Amino acid sequence: MKIVNLSEHNSVLNHFMAEIRDKSYQRNRLLFRNNIVRIGQVMAYELSKTLDYRPKTVTTPLGTADTAVARQEDLLLATVLRAGLPFHEGFLSMFDHAHSAFVSAYRMYTNREHTEVGIHTEYMASPSAKGKTLIIVDPMLATGGSMVAAYEALVATGKPAAIHIACIIGTPEGVDMLQKNVADDVTLWCAAIDPGMNEHKYIVPGFGDCGDLCYGEKL
Repeated sequence: MKIVNLSEHNSVLNHFMAEIRDKSYQRNRLLFRNNIVRIGQVMAYELSKTLDYRPKTVTTPLGTADTAVARQEDLLLATVLRAGLPFHEGFLSMFDHAHSAFVSAYRMYTNREHTEVGIHTEYMASPSAKGKTLIIVDPMLATGGSMVAAYEALVATGKPAAIHIACIIGTPEGVDMLQKNVADDVTLWCAAIDPGMNEHKYIVPGFGDCGDLCYGEKL
């Protein structure tokens, strides 16, 4: 699996990441969501450099111009509910002709101490991934369990031509989980890879629960 860690190079992405990590900034839910969207846009731009392009001639009011475009109709943009929605929105604003897929794959604590985690999947709406470039976006790659569950459900609909996995923050444990469970030619895109997780399986330093910060706390 190829890993692209965008934090290894300075860009405006650093500014967005600093803001979403700031607990004072997080008090404004709208600003927080907007930065998740913007991180998705920046990452989509970087990922777009790896797509296949074809020549196209465009007719302007004064003549013609030759350019190169990607077939966005061949993209399948998938996200994990609910935290992935604003991240998905950022990608979709750049790949606005892509197909979309949605997977409900979430973690549930399996012991009273909240230190052991299981993954529960109950819903998926997706076209076939056969022959498409599959991009799975989910902000947090902590244990990696929900991402693997989403990956397995989506590739079962048909063999993609290429697969990209995009997250905002990952952990070494999550990266290792993917390396053991996804195809070798998958590319993982991260805005940052943090040192690890606490006893409750939250990324440290991370920025907290992305779904709660975007939409409010859940029961």
